[in-house]
Amino acid sequence: MAELDYAIAGQATLFPPSTTQIALRINGQSHTLRIEPRVSLLDALREYLDLTGAKKGCNQGACGACTVLVDGQRTLSCLAFAVQYEGTEITTIEGLGAHGELHPLQEAFVEQDGFQCGYCTPGQICSAVGMLREFENGLPSAVTNDVSARVRELSDDEIKERMSGNLCRCGAYVGICAAIRKAFEGAVAR
Repeated sequence: MAELDYAIAGQATLFPPSTTQIALRINGQSHTLRIEPRVSLLDALREYLDLTGAKKGCNQGACGACTVLVDGQRTLSCLAFAVQYEGTEITTIEGLGAHGELHPLQEAFVEQDGFQCGYCTPGQICSAVGMLREFENGLPSAVTNDVSARVRELSDDEIKERMSGNLCRCGAYVGICAAIRKAFEGAVAR
């Protein structure tokens, strides 16, 4: 017999893993992929589409290096199955800028030294974009004094709490907070 054995979870089987075709909209472009249903959004981005900005740090949703935006909301792409995101708009670090220009948060990270090795930077920036949108929409955080009132001040404590899901092993937090503040103040001034 010319049947192939496929190893799945350490067991031999005569059946290959099943695949499905999905259509994803990423950074304003449509992509059709044939993948196994268990492929994470992170692996679909990196391994199938060569969008390597989002990083595989912990692969457990604890570090934030894989953060992307789905319909404008922060998403840990290592914890999400790609098949879940048909019909949504996914934005990665590669899609934040427009017309060859950096996004204001990308500019601020450069100006404020919001990175050292750069490994966590794409996730930090995508998370900051989503976090600022949450703040502008009046969503409270764990340090918001009055959760029934609209949050009015983006204090250092608010920034730190709202960005606490994104870790930086180099300790560039002072620059990260300064960059977020600079981008926020620039957006408010416009």
